[in-house]
Amino acid sequence: MKGPDWNRGKAAQARRVSSWALIATVIFFTNGSFAQTTRPAKTGAHSRASRDAFSPADRRVVERAIGATCTERIRDPQGSMPIDEMQSRPSLPVNNPDALAGARRAERLLPATRKLVINAIVELAKDYDLYDAGISRARITGATARVDAVKRVKADVDARDNASVALREPRTIEFGTIFLAGLKSDEAMISVLAHELTHIASGQSDSLRPLFRAIAHRAATRTGLRIQGQRAEELSCDLVGVIAAREFIRQNASWEPLPRRIARSLEHNCVDDDASDEDHLSPRNTIRALFSLDVLLANETAGPNISFNPDRFGMIELTPATSRF
Repeated sequence: MKGPDWNRGKAAQARRVSSWALIATVIFFTNGSFAQTTRPAKTGAHSRASRDAFSPADRRVVERAIGATCTERIRDPQGSMPIDEMQSRPSLPVNNPDALAGARRAERLLPATRKLVINAIVELAKDYDLYDAGISRARITGATARVDAVKRVKADVDARDNASVALREPRTIEFGTIFLAGLKSDEAMISVLAHELTHIASGQSDSLRPLFRAIAHRAATRTGLRIQGQRAEELSCDLVGVIAAREFIRQNASWEPLPRRIARSLEHNCVDDDASDEDHLSPRNTIRALFSLDVLLANETAGPNISFNPDRFGMIELTPATSRF
């Protein structure tokens, strides 16, 4: 018969084993791809001041996320071609195998992206206190109808590294063949499809302009960038794009690392020639503005800071959680 000291020793050993198991579990789920299946839910009411807050720590996370995105582009076999590299390439015929693969991907993903775009617009309108106010339900209904009417993706040699829509006939998204070939992942394609669908959602009447202005104001406040006029709409369309891609990732879990999958939605902006124009922020500043608007996305892309000391049974330090927007 074993005495009480033996039992206490076994209990202590069991506690140590449990501690190690817990530590291993925390590390695995924190750094592994299971993290892509859930995001912290919004709970309770948030004041405008708390939502508009943007700390120096947030700014550091944004810069880390930019670096992580462009590093992943190089490592990832499905990484997108940067826009400036696309511009330097010769035009591709519509029957080019890579362009054909891109066109098939776009057509396959278009139905799901239509739903993701409408959900993202509603979510943003609520977050910016514009739902039922600056953006009425009637406007959302109209935007939904316009998005649902888009049924076709058309490859166009002359469009090269661009995608576009004609608002007078908003049923087709035109993609340059170079762009189709350069977007090698579902996540990248969804972000671009969603961008174009958001232009269509706003329509010729600019029904989403109040939302575009609110998004631009917050981005300008957080980054110091000038974001007015058409820049506001382009950035907002990009934001819907990354939100749609992130929701697609949540709905379609994978063993691939979460930061890699998120990075794909932004990698075409990882340029060396970082030029801007009157209608668009520069590509890298676009990434900066998007991560500044969605700091949780930046955290997910940058990955957690983890330090592990087995002699102290796993002291784990994680990057503090931040608000999504």
